[in-house]
Amino acid sequence: MHQDIITLIRDIYKTEDFIPLHEPRFRGNEKKYINECIDSTFVSSVGKFVDQFEASVAKFTGAKYAVAMVNGTAALHIGLLLADVTSNDEVITQPLTFVATANAISYCSAHSVFVDVDRDTMGLSPEKLKYFLEKNTSIIDGKCINNSTKRIIKAVVPMHTFGLPTRIDAIVEICNKHHINVVEDAAESLGSYYKNKHTGTFGLVGTLSFNGNKTITTGGGGMIITDNKTLAEKAKYITTTAKVPHPWEYHHDVTAYNYRLPNLNAALGCAQMESLPSFLESKQKLSKTYSSYFKDNDAINFIEPISEGLSNFWLNAIELKGLEARNEFLKTTNEAGVMTRPIWKLMNSLPMYNSAQCGNLDNSEYLENRIVNLPSSVI
Repeated sequence: MHQDIITLIRDIYKTEDFIPLHEPRFRGNEKKYINECIDSTFVSSVGKFVDQFEASVAKFTGAKYAVAMVNGTAALHIGLLLADVTSNDEVITQPLTFVATANAISYCSAHSVFVDVDRDTMGLSPEKLKYFLEKNTSIIDGKCINNSTKRIIKAVVPMHTFGLPTRIDAIVEICNKHHINVVEDAAESLGSYYKNKHTGTFGLVGTLSFNGNKTITTGGGGMIITDNKTLAEKAKYITTTAKVPHPWEYHHDVTAYNYRLPNLNAALGCAQMESLPSFLESKQKLSKTYSSYFKDNDAINFIEPISEGLSNFWLNAIELKGLEARNEFLKTTNEAGVMTRPIWKLMNSLPMYNSAQCGNLDNSEYLENRIVNLPSSVI
């Protein structure tokens, strides 16, 4: 069976060479815009391509404002600061995520609290979140207080895993009742929608990633999207070293960050945004090919988005019967030169986060032992 899957993937990509998990595609104006950027000499964080890239992402997602940054982790860090996460606060997130989610919380000197995911979305479970908050917290003076640690829970960070939308509206509703801000980790979900609204636009702020392995890339890059003008202006200010505008003086009035995306990277992003619709179309076709192939397979389940969601299928995912079957599949495919990858290790199992408070994590543990990503590059 595994050999048949390897043959399928090789037929899809029409090669006998090594097949990576996800590689970028440069089919448009990338070289033209980069050369134009170089000729202008504006290759750092000031230049027309930064503004154009922000405007194109804002228009595509439906957000009123977009602020470009050096990577998705930096965007998430700033997003948490905009949500007023400070030292010794707590932030609830899911344990089944890329490490950047938990790392960004630590950058704020805050503490992660891990709540389980739903099996079908692999994203934060509203039901589990509601249960945890009702059993473990109290609202005191308009703040959500963790009964055991006495710390304030300032934010919740749901992540749209592999581009599959989670039940974000229910999460926001629960958080509003408990006076908690929502910072959406939409790093993997550019082009994904929940109930016809783009992911990352439900919470206080959302964050995107344009790493080299994402649906579109700026080499390295990230972005905050929001409908809040004040927060957008603050994001741009504190990611540009909080330099007070002046024709020649260097004056900075708060401790800030040098997180702005260079114009050179933004030039690449502008070209990639032009190709994004065709990339998404290709990914839909690829997902349908995988879905059809695994439709009647009793040993492997292809992960589909929930009915309310439209996925960008950044990384296609399958569920195997257990850890042994997962490991055998990974070994066979990778040894054959077809790259497949397991889902991440749970954050609470990593040494720097193994003392974090956790809810019941049955679903996360189940998925950790079964989920594998298949090659998902644009065809």
